[in-house]
Amino acid sequence: MSESFVYITKTSIYMPGEAVDNDTMESVLGYVGGRPSRSRKVVLRNNGIKQRYYVLDPKTGVPRFTNAQITAEAIKGLVGDDFTLDSMECLSTGTTTPDQLMPNHGVMVHGELGNKPCEVVSTAGICLAGLTALKYAYLSVLAGASRNAVAAASEAASPMLHARNFDAENEALVTQLATRPEISFDKDFLRWMLSDGAGAFLLEKQPRVGSLSLRIDWIDIFSYANELPTCMYAGAEKAEDGTLTGWKLLPTELWASRSIFAIKQDVRLLNDNVVNYTLGKPLKEVMIKHSLSAETIDWFLPHMSSEYFRKPIVECLENTDLAIPQERWFTNLSQRGNTGSASIYIMIHELLESGRLHKGQCVLCFVPESGRFSGGFMHLTAV
Repeated sequence: MSESFVYITKTSIYMPGEAVDNDTMESVLGYVGGRPSRSRKVVLRNNGIKQRYYVLDPKTGVPRFTNAQITAEAIKGLVGDDFTLDSMECLSTGTTTPDQLMPNHGVMVHGELGNKPCEVVSTAGICLAGLTALKYAYLSVLAGASRNAVAAASEAASPMLHARNFDAENEALVTQLATRPEISFDKDFLRWMLSDGAGAFLLEKQPRVGSLSLRIDWIDIFSYANELPTCMYAGAEKAEDGTLTGWKLLPTELWASRSIFAIKQDVRLLNDNVVNYTLGKPLKEVMIKHSLSAETIDWFLPHMSSEYFRKPIVECLENTDLAIPQERWFTNLSQRGNTGSASIYIMIHELLESGRLHKGQCVLCFVPESGRFSGGFMHLTAV
């Protein structure tokens, strides 16, 4: 039996609006309680992000696009003489922040596109949602269930980060005569970390003639939810013992006064465990399974939420005997921000566009997720 492969033959991204720099981002996201955040400068100094993109109108704070709309725009960028929306057989989408609880994000994107009926699936999660969506599309084409597939990932987190969503909690804290009348750090921290954007890939059984394609060699995903409690969450309240109580079990009056639907992260739990559990532990298994060595990897694309984690990632790679020199790393965190599940799509697209990737080179992609600590890896070969 001859070997069968799947190729990423086209890539596209969509960044909404204009780039927002560090000095103007709080005016776009709004001031909680009418005052500047005490943590903003500290977080920005550590995360290394210089600019990002938001679906919000910078003057009114009102969203100009939905998540489904920016995903659709990224997918439209794949269209050309050799691919139309109506020829798409499978649409697989992933996002952390869908526009609604139901229906699923994928069918909302299909509605925006308006193309012919096709298979549609949407994967849930946080940063790994984009990679799980890609794996579904990859397996669909690999199995022969579809002749082609579009995988897309997107985030529109900024509407959740706007100050108006925290006003009720801030007022509650003031009423309680809190010494620091502002939202807690686990919520405020993420306001300066997350941004919006979308990416899309076309997957086919053959590489595209006349341009560089990416052969998907393998995709491996690991969860360590059996070992660690929840770290990043929304729509729930976390107890001291680490258990979550979902929004459906909480009194409606708490939804606003405790910002239940805000994105939250246990920063201490994150710092203590994220590199070991999303990179170190699973990488050891991946290296054995696929006989990986640093010498065979031409490009390393790590999805880093913050430059703060660069040094720990370097040390982790060295300790697992996969010390990839940083001149072979490719990141765009400083210019695109942390776009969550879409980050790996945007990085791959921009590496292709940079002209620095050449035929025969191998790419190792790493996507961590702190929700319940998971790690994903993908190996690509340029052909």
